[in-house]
Amino acid sequence: MTDKPYRPNVGVALFNRDGLVFAGRRFRSSGPEIIRPGFEWQMPQGGIDEGEDLIAAARRELWEETGVTSASVLATSDDWWAYDFPPYDGPPHKLTPFRGQRQRWVALRFEGALSEIETAVPGCPEEPEFEAWGWFPLEVLPRLVIDFRRPVYERVAEAFAAFAA
Repeated sequence: MTDKPYRPNVGVALFNRDGLVFAGRRFRSSGPEIIRPGFEWQMPQGGIDEGEDLIAAARRELWEETGVTSASVLATSDDWWAYDFPPYDGPPHKLTPFRGQRQRWVALRFEGALSEIETAVPGCPEEPEFEAWGWFPLEVLPRLVIDFRRPVYERVAEAFAAFAA
């Protein structure tokens, strides 16, 4: 598996005015991106298209997964943080050519109304990833995510702690 490349990816820490961060509960596994009971929560994330700007990728992924467009940029991570996928022997999937994902993270401030948030976004070509969503203290999220993502979430919590409640 170590001979495979990492997929370039962006993660989004969306903070509300109270300093809580958005997370969605995934309702199904997708290829090597598995979920386990009790660890279904994650922040929005997704691939960065060839030549795509980091902020543009973050805004696109945020819209695809939440419908949110009303957000201002707070900060970006300077470094790439990677995680490996767990072993996967299922059917071919768009992520199987990759060892895992290397991510840069963007912190955004939600500026809209709660009615803007939707898990099934009208007009979005992507399948919904979340069945539910909520606002959480940033430092709690590493305990809610699947184990292979946890070290990255710990780094996100440290990097964006200034924006948290």
